[in-house]
Amino acid sequence: MTFEELGLSQKVLAAVQTSGYTTPTPIQAQAIPPALQGRDILGIAQTGTGKTAAFTLPMLSRLESGRARARMPRTLILEPTRELAAQVEASFAKYGKNHRLNVALLIGGVAFGEQETKIMRGADVLIATPGRLLDFFDRGKLLLTGIEILVIDEADRMLDMGFIPDIERVCKLVPFTRQTLFFSATMPPEITRLTEAFLHNPIRCEVSRAATTATTIRQVLVASRGHADKRETLRTLIRDAENFKNAIIFCNRKRDVATLHRSLVKHGFSAGALHGDMDQLARMASLDAFKTGEVSLIVCSDVAARGLDIPDVSHVLNFDVPTHSEDYVHRIGRTGRAGRSGVAITLVTEDDMKYIDQIQSLIGKAIDWEGPGFDALPPPMETSRPQERRGERAERGPRRERGRRPGAAEREAPVSRRPTAAAAEREAPVNRRPAAAEREAPASRRPTAAAAEREAPVSMGRSRGGRVKADGEGVRPPAYGAPAGPPAAERRERRPRHHEDDGPPVIGLGDHVPSFLLRPVALRPAKVGEE
Repeated sequence: MTFEELGLSQKVLAAVQTSGYTTPTPIQAQAIPPALQGRDILGIAQTGTGKTAAFTLPMLSRLESGRARARMPRTLILEPTRELAAQVEASFAKYGKNHRLNVALLIGGVAFGEQETKIMRGADVLIATPGRLLDFFDRGKLLLTGIEILVIDEADRMLDMGFIPDIERVCKLVPFTRQTLFFSATMPPEITRLTEAFLHNPIRCEVSRAATTATTIRQVLVASRGHADKRETLRTLIRDAENFKNAIIFCNRKRDVATLHRSLVKHGFSAGALHGDMDQLARMASLDAFKTGEVSLIVCSDVAARGLDIPDVSHVLNFDVPTHSEDYVHRIGRTGRAGRSGVAITLVTEDDMKYIDQIQSLIGKAIDWEGPGFDALPPPMETSRPQERRGERAERGPRRERGRRPGAAEREAPVSRRPTAAAAEREAPVNRRPAAAEREAPASRRPTAAAAEREAPVSMGRSRGGRVKADGEGVRPPAYGAPAGPPAAERRERRPRHHEDDGPPVIGLGDHVPSFLLRPVALRPAKVGEE
């Protein structure tokens, strides 16, 4: 079968021929004819089988008649990631070069202004991620009542990323009479329920068993121990690989992506990074550098595992075994595309064997091992830094007592600095118990001039210049940190005792008695009838 037999318009056929394609893939041959008739499509196919062109080409043929209005796009394509959305935009630019269509891209990480301008101008094709699309809708910048064709791509990936509630909301906002093209690599129960709710008598196009891998990919398992050994093993595999051109390296966590990227660059490899915490400009720059060959390695999280069309990738290296077996299928699908051969190597530790069993059960075949097994591996790598630290500690001598701060004699203090009570306390033996007078007046509270004045006899008066007169003799206030005079017990004994003739004493307020408490209180006379 050729593209001429599918019923596409002449403008689309000319663009396809210019791109160099002559024969449609199985998913394209099954999906394009009913899509041109306006039927709903349920497409199930593994990655790299041409699903993007299966909905791009019929959409271009149907959009040749009509014109978009402001804020009311004619077609809507939902993608789970920004990279996939940008890739679909590139497909429309390639196959729609003979059309004068306005294509708008709504993705996160980009300013609203430029995107809003395209929406206000009128978009024939709107490509969006669910979050940014609903953000525009909630702001009143977008109307979905004019949607004629709705495309939901990589639906199983939408499920993994938690976008199913957003997809359900979008399906309720678009017109009931729209055409829906639904594509997924796997069909878990949640996706099946979604298709039954929002697709109307769809044509099922399934070209391969769900979660199968391409026969052009050679899959290999390599045993390793721990992260340090895995990094060394990875570097050896890259250096010794046959027919190596470039490679995508997958990690399970974003922080491992950054760590591995730094390690590869440190050892002289040309490598880039791609994960969800990077801003959009950095992600696109890293991906473009890999596509153009500026870097030969790109370390990714699963954000790049689905649907990215990088035509000629020779190797896929799984630094971490994916915990979900479906992710393994999509990861290695980045190589061996369009009939090319590829190699997929997975580094496995003993803790990963349960995930390997799930993967082999899903793809329906065993994966070959390469190199020595776990029993023949050398012991885990040990860095020399802990030993060096232990040696340095032995040369320095025994460790100081825990919690003991160095005394003043152990360091060189400036001569002009006067010793304080805190310094004296540090210089004292650690196990010395404080005296009774120190227990009554805690050493942590430094006596000041104000405190000495409060604790002095009541008859003492303040003189000019900050001097205190006691029994007619001038006494200078104690300096900061200096001894505060006699113990607290003697000071309390010197305080004049209270006599009954002096009036009622003030209890609990010390010498600082508020003035309002010293005023006499006039009692209001009771009125007649009051008790």
